[in-house]
Amino acid sequence: MSIAIVIVAFIAALFVAICLHELGHFIAARRTGVKVEEFGIGLPPRLFGIKRGETIYSVNAIPFGAFVKAAGEDDPTVPRSLAGKGPWTRLGIYVAGPLVNILLAFVLLSAFLSLPVSTVAGDGLMVHSVGENSPAEEAGIQAGDIIRKIEGQPVHRWEDIRDIVNAVEEGADTTLLLQRDGQEMETRLRPTFDPELQRRIIGVVLCWNMVTQVEEGSPAFEADMRPGDTIISINRWAVYNNESISDALASVERGEEMELVLLRGGKVISTSLANTNNGTLPGVELRWVPGADIEQDRLPVWRAAYLGASYIIHMPALIIEAIPLIRESPDTALVGPIGAAQLTVEAVHSFGFSTILYMAGIISLGIGIFNLLPIPPLDGGGMLVALIEGVRRGKRLSRRAVRLAYTIGTAFLIALVVLVTLSDILRLVGGRGFGL
Repeated sequence: MSIAIVIVAFIAALFVAICLHELGHFIAARRTGVKVEEFGIGLPPRLFGIKRGETIYSVNAIPFGAFVKAAGEDDPTVPRSLAGKGPWTRLGIYVAGPLVNILLAFVLLSAFLSLPVSTVAGDGLMVHSVGENSPAEEAGIQAGDIIRKIEGQPVHRWEDIRDIVNAVEEGADTTLLLQRDGQEMETRLRPTFDPELQRRIIGVVLCWNMVTQVEEGSPAFEADMRPGDTIISINRWAVYNNESISDALASVERGEEMELVLLRGGKVISTSLANTNNGTLPGVELRWVPGADIEQDRLPVWRAAYLGASYIIHMPALIIEAIPLIRESPDTALVGPIGAAQLTVEAVHSFGFSTILYMAGIISLGIGIFNLLPIPPLDGGGMLVALIEGVRRGKRLSRRAVRLAYTIGTAFLIALVVLVTLSDILRLVGGRGFGL
Protein backbone atom coordinates (compact mmCIF):
# COMPACT_ATOMS: atom_id res chain seq x y z
CA MET A 1 0.00 0.00 0.00
CA SER A 2 1.44 3.37 -1.06
CA ILE A 3 2.43 5.64 1.82
CA ALA A 4 1.00 8.60 -0.12
CA ILE A 5 -2.45 6.96 -0.26
CA VAL A 6 -2.39 6.27 3.49
CA ILE A 7 -1.35 9.85 4.26
CA VAL A 8 -4.13 11.24 2.04
CA ALA A 9 -6.61 8.96 3.82
CA PHE A 10 -5.28 10.14 7.20
CA ILE A 11 -5.60 13.81 6.23
CA ALA A 12 -9.14 13.20 4.98
CA ALA A 13 -10.09 11.44 8.25
CA LEU A 14 -8.61 14.28 10.33
CA PHE A 15 -10.33 16.91 8.18
CA VAL A 16 -13.73 15.22 8.42
CA ALA A 17 -13.40 14.72 12.19
CA ILE A 18 -12.63 18.43 12.73
CA CYS A 19 -15.37 19.60 10.36
CA LEU A 20 -17.99 17.42 12.06
CA HIS A 21 -16.78 18.70 15.43
CA GLU A 22 -17.48 22.27 14.35
CA LEU A 23 -20.77 21.20 12.76
CA GLY A 24 -21.84 19.96 16.19
CA HIS A 25 -21.20 23.41 17.66
CA PHE A 26 -22.99 25.02 14.71
CA ILE A 27 -26.16 22.94 15.05
CA ALA A 28 -26.29 23.35 18.84
CA ALA A 29 -25.81 27.13 18.54
CA ARG A 30 -28.52 27.48 15.91
CA ARG A 31 -30.98 25.36 17.88
CA THR A 32 -30.49 27.47 21.02
CA GLY A 33 -30.96 30.77 19.21
CA VAL A 34 -27.36 31.92 19.04
CA LYS A 35 -26.57 33.95 15.93
CA VAL A 36 -23.88 32.22 13.88
CA GLU A 37 -22.11 34.77 11.70
CA GLU A 38 -19.92 32.31 9.79
CA PHE A 39 -19.36 28.59 9.33
CA GLY A 40 -16.05 28.10 7.57
CA ILE A 41 -14.36 25.11 5.95
CA GLY A 42 -10.61 25.56 6.29
CA LEU A 43 -8.97 28.50 8.01
CA PRO A 44 -8.81 32.15 6.81
CA PRO A 45 -8.06 33.97 4.59
CA ARG A 46 -11.40 33.42 2.90
CA LEU A 47 -11.45 32.25 -0.71
CA PHE A 48 -15.18 32.65 -1.20
CA GLY A 49 -18.40 32.54 0.79
CA ILE A 50 -22.16 32.28 0.30
CA LYS A 51 -24.58 33.98 2.66
CA ARG A 52 -27.71 32.04 3.53
CA GLY A 53 -29.95 33.81 6.01
CA GLU A 54 -27.75 35.42 8.63
CA THR A 55 -24.80 33.02 8.20
CA ILE A 56 -21.91 33.11 5.76
CA TYR A 57 -20.78 29.66 4.61
CA SER A 58 -17.18 30.05 3.51
CA VAL A 59 -14.33 28.09 2.00
CA ASN A 60 -10.94 29.27 3.20
CA ALA A 61 -7.37 29.14 1.95
CA ILE A 62 -5.75 27.00 4.66
CA PRO A 63 -7.16 23.48 4.16
CA PHE A 64 -7.08 22.46 7.80
CA GLY A 65 -10.24 21.93 9.82
CA ALA A 66 -13.17 24.29 10.15
CA PHE A 67 -14.53 26.98 12.46
CA VAL A 68 -17.76 28.48 13.75
CA LYS A 69 -17.94 32.22 14.44
CA ALA A 70 -20.79 33.04 16.83
CA ALA A 71 -21.95 36.55 17.59
CA GLY A 72 -20.59 38.00 20.84
CA GLU A 73 -18.50 35.01 21.91
CA ASP A 74 -17.24 36.99 24.93
CA ASP A 75 -19.65 39.96 24.98
CA PRO A 76 -23.07 39.30 26.54
CA THR A 77 -24.35 42.74 25.44
CA VAL A 78 -24.49 41.67 21.78
CA PRO A 79 -28.00 40.57 20.74
CA ARG A 80 -28.36 36.76 20.47
CA SER A 81 -24.75 36.34 21.47
CA LEU A 82 -23.12 33.17 22.76
CA ALA A 83 -21.91 34.96 25.89
CA GLY A 84 -25.43 36.26 26.49
CA LYS A 85 -26.91 32.78 26.88
CA GLY A 86 -27.31 31.10 30.24
CA PRO A 87 -24.52 28.87 31.60
CA TRP A 88 -26.30 25.57 30.93
CA THR A 89 -27.10 26.57 27.34
CA ARG A 90 -23.46 27.53 26.75
CA LEU A 91 -22.32 24.26 28.33
CA GLY A 92 -24.53 22.36 25.87
CA ILE A 93 -23.10 24.28 22.91
CA TYR A 94 -19.52 23.64 24.03
CA VAL A 95 -20.05 19.91 24.63
CA ALA A 96 -21.82 19.36 21.29
CA GLY A 97 -18.55 19.29 19.29
CA PRO A 98 -16.80 16.61 21.38
CA LEU A 99 -20.00 14.55 21.52
CA VAL A 100 -20.16 14.50 17.71
CA ASN A 101 -16.55 13.26 17.64
CA ILE A 102 -17.37 10.52 20.15
CA LEU A 103 -20.43 9.51 18.10
CA LEU A 104 -18.31 9.44 14.92
CA ALA A 105 -15.72 7.31 16.72
CA PHE A 106 -18.46 4.87 17.74
CA VAL A 107 -19.68 4.57 14.13
CA LEU A 108 -16.17 4.10 12.71
CA LEU A 109 -15.02 1.61 15.36
CA SER A 110 -18.25 -0.38 15.02
CA ALA A 111 -17.84 -0.42 11.24
CA PHE A 112 -14.24 -1.60 11.60
CA LEU A 113 -15.21 -4.37 14.02
CA SER A 114 -17.98 -5.55 11.67
CA LEU A 115 -15.57 -6.04 8.75
CA PRO A 116 -14.65 -9.61 7.78
CA VAL A 117 -11.59 -10.81 9.70
CA SER A 118 -9.13 -13.32 8.32
CA THR A 119 -8.34 -16.04 10.87
CA VAL A 120 -6.31 -19.21 10.59
CA ALA A 121 -8.15 -22.48 11.25
CA GLY A 122 -6.89 -26.04 10.99
CA ASP A 123 -7.59 -29.63 12.01
CA GLY A 124 -6.34 -29.00 15.53
CA LEU A 125 -3.67 -26.80 17.07
CA MET A 126 0.01 -27.54 17.62
CA VAL A 127 1.70 -27.16 20.99
CA HIS A 128 4.77 -24.97 20.67
CA SER A 129 5.82 -25.12 24.32
CA VAL A 130 4.50 -26.25 27.70
CA GLY A 131 4.64 -24.15 30.84
CA GLU A 132 6.54 -25.41 33.87
CA ASN A 133 4.34 -26.98 36.56
CA SER A 134 1.30 -26.38 34.36
CA PRO A 135 -1.65 -28.77 33.98
CA ALA A 136 -0.36 -29.59 30.48
CA GLU A 137 3.08 -30.58 31.80
CA GLU A 138 1.55 -32.76 34.51
CA ALA A 139 -0.61 -34.43 31.86
CA GLY A 140 2.45 -35.28 29.75
CA ILE A 141 1.69 -32.96 26.82
CA GLN A 142 4.79 -32.26 24.73
CA ALA A 143 5.91 -29.64 22.24
CA GLY A 144 4.85 -30.75 18.76
CA ASP A 145 1.66 -32.47 19.95
CA ILE A 146 -1.46 -31.48 18.04
CA ILE A 147 -4.58 -30.93 20.14
CA ARG A 148 -7.44 -32.34 18.05
CA LYS A 149 -10.36 -32.30 20.50
CA ILE A 150 -11.25 -31.09 23.98
CA GLU A 151 -14.19 -32.71 25.77
CA GLY A 152 -15.05 -34.39 22.47
CA GLN A 153 -15.34 -31.04 20.65
CA PRO A 154 -13.05 -30.43 17.65
CA VAL A 155 -10.75 -27.44 17.94
CA HIS A 156 -9.84 -25.37 14.87
CA ARG A 157 -8.83 -21.95 16.24
CA TRP A 158 -7.04 -20.69 19.33
CA GLU A 159 -10.36 -19.27 20.58
CA ASP A 160 -11.90 -22.75 20.51
CA ILE A 161 -9.54 -24.03 23.20
CA ARG A 162 -10.13 -20.94 25.36
CA ASP A 163 -13.91 -21.15 25.05
CA ILE A 164 -14.19 -24.92 25.63
CA VAL A 165 -11.81 -24.94 28.60
CA ASN A 166 -13.67 -22.07 30.28
CA ALA A 167 -17.06 -23.67 29.62
CA VAL A 168 -16.13 -26.78 31.61
CA GLU A 169 -17.31 -26.84 35.20
CA GLU A 170 -14.75 -25.32 37.56
CA GLY A 171 -12.58 -27.92 39.26
CA ALA A 172 -13.53 -30.66 36.81
CA ASP A 173 -11.02 -32.67 34.78
CA THR A 174 -10.89 -32.07 31.03
CA THR A 175 -10.23 -34.69 28.37
CA LEU A 176 -7.93 -33.86 25.43
CA LEU A 177 -7.44 -35.89 22.26
CA LEU A 178 -3.86 -35.45 21.02
CA GLN A 179 -2.00 -36.47 17.89
CA ARG A 180 1.67 -37.38 18.43
CA ASP A 181 3.89 -38.81 15.69
CA GLY A 182 0.81 -39.73 13.67
CA GLN A 183 -0.85 -41.57 16.56
CA GLU A 184 -3.88 -40.38 18.53
CA MET A 185 -3.93 -40.53 22.33
CA GLU A 186 -6.09 -39.19 25.14
CA THR A 187 -5.02 -37.39 28.29
CA ARG A 188 -6.80 -35.67 31.16
CA LEU A 189 -5.92 -32.52 33.05
CA ARG A 190 -7.48 -29.97 35.36
CA PRO A 191 -7.23 -26.35 34.08
CA THR A 192 -6.04 -23.67 36.52
CA PHE A 193 -7.29 -20.11 36.87
CA ASP A 194 -4.90 -17.38 35.71
CA PRO A 195 -5.61 -14.17 37.69
CA GLU A 196 -3.78 -12.03 35.12
CA LEU A 197 -5.79 -13.34 32.15
CA GLN A 198 -8.92 -13.74 34.28
CA ARG A 199 -9.69 -17.16 32.81
CA ARG A 200 -8.76 -20.83 33.12
CA ILE A 201 -5.75 -22.12 31.18
CA ILE A 202 -4.02 -25.44 30.52
CA GLY A 203 -0.51 -23.96 30.22
CA VAL A 204 0.49 -24.28 26.56
CA VAL A 205 1.70 -21.91 23.85
CA LEU A 206 0.08 -22.78 20.50
CA CYS A 207 1.33 -22.52 16.92
CA TRP A 208 0.70 -23.66 13.34
CA ASN A 209 4.13 -25.05 12.51
CA MET A 210 7.34 -26.25 14.08
CA VAL A 211 10.87 -26.49 12.71
CA THR A 212 11.92 -30.13 12.99
CA GLN A 213 15.35 -29.91 11.35
CA VAL A 214 17.85 -27.21 10.30
CA GLU A 215 20.79 -28.34 8.19
CA GLU A 216 24.06 -27.24 9.75
CA GLY A 217 25.79 -24.60 7.61
CA SER A 218 22.60 -23.61 5.79
CA PRO A 219 21.56 -19.91 5.60
CA ALA A 220 18.80 -20.64 8.12
CA PHE A 221 21.29 -22.24 10.53
CA GLU A 222 23.62 -19.25 10.18
CA ALA A 223 20.60 -17.00 10.89
CA ASP A 224 20.18 -18.85 14.24
CA MET A 225 17.07 -20.85 13.31
CA ARG A 226 16.88 -24.03 15.37
CA PRO A 227 14.66 -27.13 15.70
CA GLY A 228 11.69 -26.39 17.93
CA ASP A 229 11.28 -22.86 16.58
CA THR A 230 7.99 -21.74 15.07
CA ILE A 231 8.01 -19.41 12.06
CA ILE A 232 5.40 -16.72 12.72
CA SER A 233 6.02 -14.50 9.70
CA ILE A 234 8.39 -13.73 6.85
CA ASN A 235 8.63 -10.06 5.88
CA ARG A 236 5.35 -9.48 7.79
CA TRP A 237 3.57 -12.25 5.85
CA ALA A 238 1.84 -14.64 8.26
CA VAL A 239 3.01 -18.23 7.90
CA TYR A 240 0.50 -21.03 8.57
CA ASN A 241 0.89 -23.63 5.78
CA ASN A 242 3.18 -24.57 2.87
CA GLU A 243 1.37 -22.27 0.46
CA SER A 244 1.67 -19.27 2.76
CA ILE A 245 5.41 -19.74 3.23
CA SER A 246 5.85 -20.07 -0.56
CA ASP A 247 3.87 -16.86 -1.11
CA ALA A 248 5.91 -15.05 1.53
CA LEU A 249 9.21 -16.14 -0.02
CA ALA A 250 8.00 -15.35 -3.53
CA SER A 251 7.37 -11.75 -2.44
CA VAL A 252 11.11 -11.33 -1.78
CA GLU A 253 13.57 -10.96 -4.62
CA ARG A 254 16.37 -13.51 -4.86
CA GLY A 255 19.32 -12.31 -2.78
CA GLU A 256 17.21 -9.76 -0.90
CA GLU A 257 17.30 -9.76 2.92
CA MET A 258 14.08 -10.88 4.55
CA GLU A 259 12.99 -10.63 8.17
CA LEU A 260 11.81 -13.76 9.96
CA VAL A 261 9.84 -13.56 13.20
CA LEU A 262 10.21 -16.76 15.23
CA LEU A 263 8.69 -18.16 18.38
CA ARG A 264 11.21 -19.91 20.61
CA GLY A 265 10.37 -21.19 24.06
CA GLY A 266 7.34 -18.92 24.20
CA LYS A 267 9.40 -15.81 23.34
CA VAL A 268 9.26 -13.88 20.06
CA ILE A 269 12.61 -13.26 18.36
CA SER A 270 13.61 -11.78 14.99
CA THR A 271 16.32 -12.75 12.55
CA SER A 272 17.11 -12.13 8.91
CA LEU A 273 18.65 -13.98 6.00
CA ALA A 274 18.96 -13.60 2.25
CA ASN A 275 16.39 -15.28 0.04
CA THR A 276 18.51 -17.74 -1.93
CA ASN A 277 15.79 -19.94 -3.39
CA ASN A 278 12.31 -18.53 -3.96
CA GLY A 279 9.58 -20.80 -2.65
CA THR A 280 11.48 -22.75 0.04
CA LEU A 281 13.83 -22.30 2.98
CA PRO A 282 16.86 -24.45 2.07
CA GLY A 283 17.95 -26.83 4.81
CA VAL A 284 14.78 -26.38 6.86
CA GLU A 285 12.13 -29.03 7.51
CA LEU A 286 8.78 -28.06 9.02
CA ARG A 287 5.85 -29.87 10.56
CA TRP A 288 2.45 -28.27 9.96
CA VAL A 289 -1.00 -28.47 11.50
CA PRO A 290 -3.07 -30.43 8.93
CA GLY A 291 -5.58 -28.43 6.93
CA ALA A 292 -4.52 -25.03 8.27
CA ASP A 293 -5.85 -22.23 6.06
CA ILE A 294 -7.40 -18.76 6.16
CA GLU A 295 -11.09 -18.41 6.93
CA GLN A 296 -13.24 -15.27 6.97
CA ASP A 297 -15.16 -14.43 10.14
CA ARG A 298 -17.53 -11.51 10.68
CA LEU A 299 -19.08 -10.24 13.90
CA PRO A 300 -22.84 -9.60 13.96
CA VAL A 301 -23.64 -5.89 13.68
CA TRP A 302 -25.05 -5.75 17.21
CA ARG A 303 -21.90 -7.35 18.61
CA ALA A 304 -19.64 -4.95 16.70
CA ALA A 305 -21.70 -1.99 18.00
CA TYR A 306 -21.49 -3.34 21.56
CA LEU A 307 -17.71 -3.71 21.36
CA GLY A 308 -17.35 -0.26 19.74
CA ALA A 309 -19.34 1.34 22.56
CA SER A 310 -17.45 -0.68 25.17
CA TYR A 311 -14.13 0.51 23.75
CA ILE A 312 -15.20 4.16 24.04
CA ILE A 313 -16.65 3.74 27.54
CA HIS A 314 -13.45 2.17 28.81
CA MET A 315 -11.14 4.66 27.08
CA PRO A 316 -10.86 7.04 30.11
CA ALA A 317 -9.79 4.11 32.29
CA LEU A 318 -7.27 3.02 29.65
CA ILE A 319 -5.82 6.54 29.56
CA ILE A 320 -5.43 6.54 33.35
CA GLU A 321 -3.71 3.13 33.21
CA ALA A 322 -1.38 4.48 30.51
CA ILE A 323 -0.11 7.38 32.68
CA PRO A 324 3.02 5.42 33.76
CA LEU A 325 3.78 4.76 30.07
CA ILE A 326 3.28 8.46 29.28
CA ARG A 327 5.78 9.35 32.01
CA GLU A 328 8.24 6.69 30.90
CA SER A 329 8.06 7.35 27.15
CA PRO A 330 6.20 10.60 26.37
CA ASP A 331 7.62 10.75 22.84
CA THR A 332 5.59 7.68 21.80
CA ALA A 333 2.61 8.10 24.15
CA LEU A 334 1.85 11.73 23.22
CA VAL A 335 1.58 12.52 19.52
CA GLY A 336 0.29 15.33 17.34
CA PRO A 337 -0.91 15.23 13.74
CA ILE A 338 2.55 14.27 12.42
CA GLY A 339 2.94 11.43 14.91
CA ALA A 340 -0.63 10.27 14.32
CA ALA A 341 0.06 10.15 10.57
CA GLN A 342 3.23 8.08 11.15
CA LEU A 343 1.34 5.73 13.46
CA THR A 344 -1.44 5.35 10.87
CA VAL A 345 1.08 4.47 8.15
CA GLU A 346 2.67 1.81 10.39
CA ALA A 347 -0.72 0.39 11.40
CA VAL A 348 -1.95 0.13 7.80
CA HIS A 349 1.34 -1.39 6.67
CA SER A 350 1.15 -4.06 9.40
CA PHE A 351 -2.57 -4.83 9.49
CA GLY A 352 -4.00 -3.77 6.10
CA PHE A 353 -5.84 -0.79 4.68
CA SER A 354 -9.06 -1.56 6.57
CA THR A 355 -7.16 -0.41 9.68
CA ILE A 356 -7.70 3.15 8.41
CA LEU A 357 -11.26 2.88 9.75
CA TYR A 358 -9.93 2.01 13.21
CA MET A 359 -7.35 4.80 13.11
CA ALA A 360 -9.98 7.31 11.93
CA GLY A 361 -12.15 6.29 14.89
CA ILE A 362 -9.23 6.73 17.29
CA ILE A 363 -8.42 10.13 15.75
CA SER A 364 -12.02 11.31 16.19
CA LEU A 365 -12.15 9.95 19.73
CA GLY A 366 -8.84 11.63 20.54
CA ILE A 367 -10.12 14.99 19.25
CA GLY A 368 -13.27 14.62 21.34
CA ILE A 369 -11.48 13.67 24.56
CA PHE A 370 -8.76 16.31 24.09
CA ASN A 371 -11.36 19.03 23.64
CA LEU A 372 -13.10 17.96 26.85
CA LEU A 373 -10.01 18.84 28.90
CA PRO A 374 -10.94 21.74 31.23
CA ILE A 375 -8.34 24.07 29.74
CA PRO A 376 -9.36 27.33 28.03
CA PRO A 377 -9.66 27.89 25.08
CA LEU A 378 -10.66 24.22 24.55
CA ASP A 379 -14.33 23.32 24.72
CA GLY A 380 -13.70 21.84 28.15
CA GLY A 381 -12.46 25.24 29.33
CA GLY A 382 -15.69 26.91 28.17
CA MET A 383 -17.66 24.09 29.81
CA LEU A 384 -15.77 24.64 33.08
CA VAL A 385 -16.57 28.37 33.08
CA ALA A 386 -20.23 27.65 32.27
CA LEU A 387 -20.40 24.95 34.97
CA ILE A 388 -18.97 27.28 37.63
CA GLU A 389 -21.43 29.99 36.65
CA GLY A 390 -24.28 27.46 36.67
CA VAL A 391 -23.38 26.37 40.21
CA ARG A 392 -23.28 30.07 41.15
CA ARG A 393 -26.87 30.31 39.83
CA GLY A 394 -25.92 32.39 36.83
CA LYS A 395 -23.55 34.79 38.59
CA ARG A 396 -20.83 35.43 36.04
CA LEU A 397 -17.11 35.25 36.60
CA SER A 398 -15.34 38.52 36.03
CA ARG A 399 -14.29 39.12 32.44
CA ARG A 400 -10.77 39.79 33.70
CA ALA A 401 -10.56 36.36 35.38
CA VAL A 402 -11.91 34.62 32.29
CA ARG A 403 -9.48 36.46 29.99
CA LEU A 404 -6.57 35.60 32.29
CA ALA A 405 -7.59 31.92 32.29
CA TYR A 406 -7.85 31.92 28.49
CA THR A 407 -4.45 33.64 28.15
CA ILE A 408 -2.73 31.12 30.42
CA GLY A 409 -4.51 28.20 28.80
CA THR A 410 -3.65 29.36 25.29
CA ALA A 411 0.02 29.79 26.22
CA PHE A 412 0.08 26.30 27.74
CA LEU A 413 -1.53 24.73 24.65
CA ILE A 414 0.84 26.52 22.28
CA ALA A 415 3.83 25.25 24.29
CA LEU A 416 2.35 21.72 24.33
CA VAL A 417 1.74 21.76 20.57
CA VAL A 418 5.30 22.97 19.92
CA LEU A 419 6.85 20.28 22.15
CA VAL A 420 4.72 17.44 20.76
CA THR A 421 5.30 18.53 17.16
CA LEU A 422 9.06 18.78 17.76
CA SER A 423 9.02 15.29 19.29
CA ASP A 424 7.09 13.95 16.27
CA ILE A 425 9.56 15.51 13.84
CA LEU A 426 12.61 14.21 15.74
CA ARG A 427 11.11 10.71 15.83
CA LEU A 428 10.40 10.81 12.11
CA VAL A 429 13.81 12.25 11.17
CA GLY A 430 15.57 9.77 13.48
CA GLY A 431 13.90 6.85 11.72
CA ARG A 432 12.17 5.67 14.89
CA GLY A 433 8.65 4.28 14.87
CA PHE A 434 6.02 2.81 17.15
CA GLY A 435 7.07 -0.81 16.74
CA LEU A 436 3.97 -2.01 14.84
